Amino acid sequence: MNQFRRLAVLTAGVLFVASACGGGTPAPSQPAASQPGSSEAATAVPSAAPLTGKLTIWHSYGSSGGGSESAEVKGLNKILDWMKTNNPGLTIEAINVDFGTMYTNFEQESANGGGPDMFIGPNDNLGNEARGGYLVNLDGKIDPTLANTSDVAKNGSMAEGSLYMVPESLKAVAMYYDSSKVTTPPSTTDELLTFAKGGGKVGVLTGAYFGWGFYSAFGGSVLDPTTGKCTATANSGVADALKYVDSLNDQASAVVDSDYSKINDPFIAGNLDIIFNGNWALGDYRKARPNLAVAPFVSGPGGAGKTMTGVDGWYINAAASADQQAIAIAAAQQMVSQPAEQFMVDEAGHVPANKNITPTDPLVKAFTTAIYGGDPRPQSKPFSNYWGAWDNAWATVIPNDNSAGVDATAAVATACATMDSANSIAP
Repeated sequence: MNQFRRLAVLTAGVLFVASACGGGTPAPSQPAASQPGSSEAATAVPSAAPLTGKLTIWHSYGSSGGGSESAEVKGLNKILDWMKTNNPGLTIEAINVDFGTMYTNFEQESANGGGPDMFIGPNDNLGNEARGGYLVNLDGKIDPTLANTSDVAKNGSMAEGSLYMVPESLKAVAMYYDSSKVTTPPSTTDELLTFAKGGGKVGVLTGAYFGWGFYSAFGGSVLDPTTGKCTATANSGVADALKYVDSLNDQASAVVDSDYSKINDPFIAGNLDIIFNGNWALGDYRKARPNLAVAPFVSGPGGAGKTMTGVDGWYINAAASADQQAIAIAAAQQMVSQPAEQFMVDEAGHVPANKNITPTDPLVKAFTTAIYGGDPRPQSKPFSNYWGAWDNAWATVIPNDNSAGVDATAAVATACATMDSANSIAP
């Protein structure tokens, strides 16, 4: 595939190139290792032989706010510099791709024999891309890396019983707050609503992903893991969750929206004091809010609010040549090794998949607790039909234009029926 077409499908982004001379996103019981900022971690050289050749990689670290100045981009740049030092014969072309189109672009490119050699992202579409034949099956190919990988990360890198991703980090949603403005963060849905009613400045992102934690808080669920049938109408819990978030939307001091920038940007600017977001934003928030703190997602009348735990990692393009696949697999393992992952822990607040790294930063540790207490992101084929149906349910109950929304119970019934129909499951 020619270079023009490959770049044409990419959303405008920042191009990073780590060039060189030569060839052509842990459990408490896990052991401690080097500490953040350790000079030993920053200078250690991987045991693998230096790589030669050229790799094209995609990432979407510029999509979480801050563009080329985001903490995740800076962390990746440090890894690329480290890779260049340790592999002087390897050239890496790193291209920032808009997260909203990354998976679609990759699938289109790979289906036509092109695309990057590898890309990094969460396991949002891992199951579909594995079943579609877009990814290299990694069974038996990264065993040394897996020996240092937490079980949660390994399990989140699998689909259909096989491994399709080199795990890098774990991510979930928790509560960010400014401790100078919020002395005691709300721990329940009732306390959060009271905070908003009292003029507290709170931001809540809606949608199938960010809304997930509210389902369990109200005793609801959306998928039977055995049958694949939608369970959201089995009780009122999921509808109650949507109704609750809609009640937050009624408060003048609250911002409730599916547009990420309408929650992220005001928090960075100091105009919101509580928001729910993932640890991918931790590095940027820490710099913007000197009194930043992290607390668990709120619990509710139905129990703890369990947000969706995802695993970020490197995917290897099945359309790449065998030689390129081999280089990509080796490079990915270097980029998730202890010294490389330390850059993302220190710079961007990642919770590492590498169990030999124990974060000491209290904010990262708080997210570690949230991650290990969340719901692992399902990778089953039935779950792949969750996203569209439930994004639509949230959008119709809580429209971004402040128009009157539809009844939550009716929206949940429609989403459940849509999901089951797509999965050929009888009502």
